Formats: sequence, structure tokens, C-alpha cells
Amino acid sequence: MLTKVQRPTLDDLALSAGKRARLHRMLYEYGPANGTLLLLPIDQGLEHGPVDFFDNPDSIDPEYEYQLAIDGNYSGIALHFGLAKKYFYKHAGKVPLLLKINGKTNIPSDDEAFSPLTGSVEDAVRLGADAVGYTLYVGSPRQGDDIAQLTRVREDCDRYGMPLVVWSYPRGKAVKEKGGQDSLYAIDYAARVACELGADIVKLNEPKLSDSDKQPKPYPTIQFSEADAIRKVVTSAGRTLVLLSGGSKVGDEDLLRKTRAAMEAGVTGLIFGRNLWQRRRPDALEITNKIQQILKDYSG
Repeated sequence: MLTKVQRPTLDDLALSAGKRARLHRMLYEYGPANGTLLLLPIDQGLEHGPVDFFDNPDSIDPEYEYQLAIDGNYSGIALHFGLAKKYFYKHAGKVPLLLKINGKTNIPSDDEAFSPLTGSVEDAVRLGADAVGYTLYVGSPRQGDDIAQLTRVREDCDRYGMPLVVWSYPRGKAVKEKGGQDSLYAIDYAARVACELGADIVKLNEPKLSDSDKQPKPYPTIQFSEADAIRKVVTSAGRTLVLLSGGSKVGDEDLLRKTRAAMEAGVTGLIFGRNLWQRRRPDALEITNKIQQILKDYSG
């Protein structure tokens, strides 16, 4: 069993004044406002296609998610340039904006995954964003191009005082051959890469426990609980705040259990999309309130 992890605070991150001011708004002025984060992502239309909107037809209209983020008191909403430019002006100042500035469709294979830029840090500043999001595919054959592109984005973030949130996702044939993209080995590696490349916040999927001998040693030989696995990736992320992804829609009990397990393991917050906006509005607000109540137990 791993020891309890103390999640880093703003004081631990050595941030510029601009980054600190923006992150302070997200951590202490919106959402739970206690040093934790609850973000609502609506980048799936590009990344997955319209298929994700069938469960709740209202959700194909970005106004649905914007209003959910405001009424549900989220720490921020994460989306691509078009949905920010066309819709955010009505809601600016009511909910922080996290602008995704690269992306791709899921039509081609992920064997050589790479997300080209779709926006810039300057766009984020002009639109009034409090952070930018970048998707990095760790282990992809295109990771050289990816890391070079991320480096330029990081430099712009430093120049403009914009917090950098990295969606750090293991992808590619080599990852599949070493236990899979959701293995503890892969997620743990992705957490460390984000830290070492300068992310302020890293978004990670929850590692799936497996004793597959395809994972490099010593991962197959260590007995991790779910909580231990999350603590392990939080530790590997170092002085980088960790957001745990919600993934595909699950039932209320599983979602709330996952929320508490993640917070107990030392993550800074949660980024739940389909688990929330695929629900009808009353149900979405009800489960959001329950998540918020859990987050209030983890002030920092």
C-alpha cells in the first residue's frame, strides 16, 4: 500500500503571476472554491463525432453544456475554438473557459495518433480563457512532432501567463504491446511525461488494474488496489495538479464512488463530461450537486 499523497497547491507550482491569478479563479472563485476542481469538457463532438449526443439530444446544442456548467457551479468548461468563439460571449465571466487548442477526429486509426493545432494561446487570451488544453499522445510514433508542438505551446503559455492543461494519453502500437493504453504502466508514464514537459495540470484516465506480463517490470508483480494505482500516478505527476477523467457514462453509484476514491488518492479534481451532459438536465444537476458535496470534503 502506498502512503497518503498530499496534492500540490498553488504555492508548490512556482507559477508566474498571470498563471497563478487564472488558476486561483478556477480553484477558489468558481466551482467548489476550496482548492479542488470540477470541469465540464465538451470536446467530444470533434474527438468522437456526433454519436455521443444521441443519449441526450439536447446536448448537441452547446448552450446546454454552458448552462449546465453555470447552474451546476463548475470550475470551468473545456471546449474547442469554434464552440468558444460562437457561444462563449454570452457566458463570459459566468464560468471559466478552458480552450482546447489541438484536436483530431477518431476516424483514422490511433496507431500514429497526433492532434494538430486548431487554435493558439493568443486565441485563448483574446477569448477570455483561464487556461488552455493540449492533447499529447505519449508513445505514438508521432510523439516527436507532438512534443515539439507542445513545447511551442508551453512557451506561449509562459509568455502570456496562461495555465497549461495537458490531456496526457498513451497511444500507439508500442503502447498496446506493453499492456495497453489504460494499464497502470501507460497511465503512470503519461503522468510523468506531462510533469517533465512542463504541464501545470495533467488530465489522466483512471488506470485499469491488470497483472498482464506485457507491462514492463515491476508493474506486473506489484499488487495495487484501485486507490494505490491512482496514488501512484499522482506521485509520478509530481508538482503537477492531476485531473481524473470520467470516461464513458456510468451509473450514479459508480460515479460517486469513483469521485471519492480519486479525491482520497490525492487528485486535485475531476473532469467529467459524458457522465454529466448525457443526462437530462434535472438528473445532470442532481448528480453534479452530489459530486460537489464530496469535493467540499477535500479543501486545500
